[in-house]
Amino acid sequence: MAATRALDTLSSLYELDETAWLDLMADLAREGRVEEFDLAHLAEFLSDIARRDRREVESRLVVLLLHLLKWEFQPDRRTRSWRAPLIEQRQELNAVASKGVLRAHAEETLPAVYERAVERAAAETGLPVDRFPSECPYPLEQLLTMVLPEAVPKARS
Repeated sequence: MAATRALDTLSSLYELDETAWLDLMADLAREGRVEEFDLAHLAEFLSDIARRDRREVESRLVVLLLHLLKWEFQPDRRTRSWRAPLIEQRQELNAVASKGVLRAHAEETLPAVYERAVERAAAETGLPVDRFPSECPYPLEQLLTMVLPEAVPKARS
């Protein structure tokens, strides 16, 4: 009966204050009291975290590809400020998808993510969708390690 009340309390806490619930679950884990875990909500929470991580990888890829497409297909419009978002997205993508299951997810979703990036690049640049390559020309490894050329094209003589 006490175990049922404790589980009800944990379930209520999960609904009311997820962070407090997480702190309590962490305390239970540290103390080895796994029999007191709120397993149903714990499973739900862990699945949500995995989905969130996959969405973050996709989002970082879309933004990186979008900026890279704009960089390559509008060279005359480049400014020094265009370089920073490319570097930021590459660094953030590396932080989440440089290895393991999230890297595999990045590899697997790259073609679909590229289509989303092309649609956004066309909308932002005013260029037609068919102006961009139909398939992603950038392997994931290149996206994770790329070094950009000079930010502003040299003046033509």
